[in-house]
Amino acid sequence: MTNTQKYFPQLQNINKAKINLTNIVLHTPLQKNLNLSDEFQANILLKREDLQLVRSYKLRGAYNKIVQLSEQERAKGVVCASAGNHAQGVAYSCKKLGIQGKIYMPATTPKQKIRQVQMFGKTYVEVILAGDTYDDAYNLAMDDSKKTGMAFIHPFDDQQIIEGQATVGIEILQDSKEQIDYIFIPIGGGGLAAGVGSYFKQMSPQTKIIGVEPAGAPSMQKSMEAGVVTELKKIDKFVDGAAVQKVGEITFEICKQVIDKIIPVPEGRICTKILELYNQDAIVIEPAGALSIAALDFYRDEIKGKNVVCIVSGSNNDITRTEEIKERSLLYEGLKHYFIVRFPQRAGALRTFVDVVLGPTDDVTHFEYSKKTNREKGPALIGIEVQKKEDFNGLLQRMEENGFIYEYINENEDLFRLLI
Repeated sequence: MTNTQKYFPQLQNINKAKINLTNIVLHTPLQKNLNLSDEFQANILLKREDLQLVRSYKLRGAYNKIVQLSEQERAKGVVCASAGNHAQGVAYSCKKLGIQGKIYMPATTPKQKIRQVQMFGKTYVEVILAGDTYDDAYNLAMDDSKKTGMAFIHPFDDQQIIEGQATVGIEILQDSKEQIDYIFIPIGGGGLAAGVGSYFKQMSPQTKIIGVEPAGAPSMQKSMEAGVVTELKKIDKFVDGAAVQKVGEITFEICKQVIDKIIPVPEGRICTKILELYNQDAIVIEPAGALSIAALDFYRDEIKGKNVVCIVSGSNNDITRTEEIKERSLLYEGLKHYFIVRFPQRAGALRTFVDVVLGPTDDVTHFEYSKKTNREKGPALIGIEVQKKEDFNGLLQRMEENGFIYEYINENEDLFRLLI
């Protein structure tokens, strides 16, 4: 028996998970989105796991795993590591089942997520903040599990976790009135993609299954290309619900059999979709939750006239990130530009810049002199927002025509990170 055959979720186990989750999770709606359907000329359906009790699908796998522990295992309690959504699923499950749990979270975890975990777990959960990264928290949680005998509840690389996540697929096929041509599934560690993907391969084999990863953390794609699980040395952690350095061994074995294609989506594009969904549909989602929808932009021709499902995986977004989300979106769309500008050695140079160089719809959003004295003769860091992407070339032309020496820093990653 191969690893894939050994791990591949069986329908009877997925159906058992569905029974385990009765009256525990919400049967979340499968909603047609009119704006997206019009934009892509397709029937776009959103599976709204952002409306789940803990605002993500993670409760499904966590509860399905914990409820199947033996009495002896329950008595010892459970332990997990998570930066957010999985922690909330475990906390809710502990309280529901009356089991004590320890949840290790990175010390950098936003307070909003810590409060949510404590709210769902009440007195049944102890939150331990340790380390700067998920990997630090994971290693400490594993050490605790070995010392105490507490069952470790993995966020994705576990058979029963995967079977719990697969119940999302059951609900989609129950609720869909049409044959589904494409399903877009976000990938972090791979638990959701492995679960839903395996269910669709058995029950709707004609459906194309597209896995979606953040471009700054394409760990499943790199593993697929290498043929083995490959740990990324460096990742962009912005899409925190899906940015992992290493996918699971089990999830990899399943995903390589069920996923038709994996597409990496730039973080900036994800941010644009977050803003569009909020402004157009009043849908508030986290970066990982927007992954599947952001991927539609790269499939316009293929999905035209098709029935398409996007899994909206979660909505645990921190409002303090709004400015960063807007900034990343503007940068990606080519609407926000940063320069170091050296003003010409003449009086009124700053006025010339404002009155002549800037276009009628250009807006200065950042202005900072680099020296305290004789400012107009020193360089300045300037951020400019244009209304249309095409306005950028005119801005550069006017700076050169009026004698302004500049350095464009959007494309200088080291300098950009240092200054912005």
